[in-house]
Amino acid sequence: MWNQVYNPFGSSALSTLAAALPVVTLLVLIASNKVKAHIAALIALVVANFVAIVLFTMPADMSLRATVLGAVTGFFPIGWIVLNVIFLYRLTVEKGLFETLQNTIGGVTQDRRLQLLLIAFSFGAFFEGASGFGTPVAVTGAILIGLGFSPLAASGLSLIANTAPVAYGALGTPIAGLASVTGIDPFLLGAMVGRQLPFFSLIVPFWVVWAFAGWKGMKDVWPAILVTGVSFAIPQFLISNFINPWIVDIGASLISMACLIGFLKVWQPKVLWLSPALRSKDESAASAPPPKPLVTPSRAQVWMALLPWIVVCVILLLWGTNAVKNVLNAYATWNYQVPGLHNMINKVAPVVSKPTPEGAVFSFTWLSYTGSGMLIAAIISGFLMGFSPVKLAAEYGKTIKVCAYSLITISAMLAIGTLTRLSGIDATLGLAFAGTGVLYPFFGTLLGWLGVALTGSDTSSNILFGNLQKVTSEQLGLSPILMGAANSSGGVMGKMIDAQSIVVASTATNWFGHEGTILRFVFWHSITLACLVGLLVMAQAYIFTGMIVH
Repeated sequence: MWNQVYNPFGSSALSTLAAALPVVTLLVLIASNKVKAHIAALIALVVANFVAIVLFTMPADMSLRATVLGAVTGFFPIGWIVLNVIFLYRLTVEKGLFETLQNTIGGVTQDRRLQLLLIAFSFGAFFEGASGFGTPVAVTGAILIGLGFSPLAASGLSLIANTAPVAYGALGTPIAGLASVTGIDPFLLGAMVGRQLPFFSLIVPFWVVWAFAGWKGMKDVWPAILVTGVSFAIPQFLISNFINPWIVDIGASLISMACLIGFLKVWQPKVLWLSPALRSKDESAASAPPPKPLVTPSRAQVWMALLPWIVVCVILLLWGTNAVKNVLNAYATWNYQVPGLHNMINKVAPVVSKPTPEGAVFSFTWLSYTGSGMLIAAIISGFLMGFSPVKLAAEYGKTIKVCAYSLITISAMLAIGTLTRLSGIDATLGLAFAGTGVLYPFFGTLLGWLGVALTGSDTSSNILFGNLQKVTSEQLGLSPILMGAANSSGGVMGKMIDAQSIVVASTATNWFGHEGTILRFVFWHSITLACLVGLLVMAQAYIFTGMIVH
């Protein structure tokens, strides 16, 4: 057995700096735009192993086993989702269905700002609720590129839009994960998150359009933005507080899409915004290129263009239910306990009250993976579109070639996340936030943000820091329900800067090698929104205490 060490230098400041080295290395290399994302990830992985073995005294064989476990976990299930989403996208492009979809959405509105609301925010929230784990950014980024948006707009704005729904993603998986490590009723945690995120469900649609079109461009379409935000925020609150945390995103997104489309039948902006690019400082609305002439598709063509995505929605909704997962896992499950690693590492105080072994199991539930559902949906859609089995296999081979570097990057990212969790490096960073006393509601929220930025998953962040939030809040006399929810609510703002999501966005938009540009674009949006969540949690902790679920 090896006990995790959280303060190897006897100085919390030095230990925290050492713990930050892997993530700082990764972000600096990616932001520099001089190092390819997969090379940056591999370098950061080497740094993470050095820090774990040399500075945090983790046995070398354990460190290497954790690295391999994380790399495999990076491909299954995360990389598996990305690969199959891009496969479906390429099939629809090959058959010209994406062009039909573009014309169909253009029939709702040609205004780029309103297309963003419909696709990046509302439609993306549906995919977040149905499957999560990178699917929303991959799908919405691909659709926006298909509509003619610039790569930066499609990538960066999809990342910003995919924030408010994340805490309830994949049929409430982050809430379930948080409940599992804190012992708190998931309905209470889901209700508390539902008293935090609706404020940001109102803000984020305005924020996305402002990031794209500037203040004036946002102001000109504020009625539509308000309809989008209100029609998502109110159902988000009501469903989370009075029904359950599992169907929040699906219900809220469907209502939001219906309300926006209905509103646009009776209202359109006076001046259409037709430029698909993020505007530079010297670009005016008048300089926007004229729109491509829209060809009004027939009803049959519209349904054919929507058919692949309808198939995806149906299958992913089924794949997300426990009943289907249990049936699939009964026939296709392989749990591999990593020898020399599984239950050989102890979490210790002050992260936990008593020594707790860390599991290291690779669950190869290959059939119930969201990516497997996506592959099945893509194959069914491919046959419906008229592809032969040979042609489908050829297109899949091309997709693997296109996604190869991205899959390497994602696997390396997850290897870093797994290694930092098992070595206690993440816990060292968490303890630094926990030492902020009366300001803990603010910094505890940023701890959730950091967790998602490190792991790429709100679920993983909740599992990583959920118990620490509970222990620390009880020591400080704060509500553990409030701080558990704050970990999840703050974490959603870290989703747009985690390297895994950025790689997914660059892959979906065919903008390889520009991960640094995307990171620089979204970083300040991410930290600013996370700080706003922290201020809200501070207000709930000390001023508006009646908002706290008991």
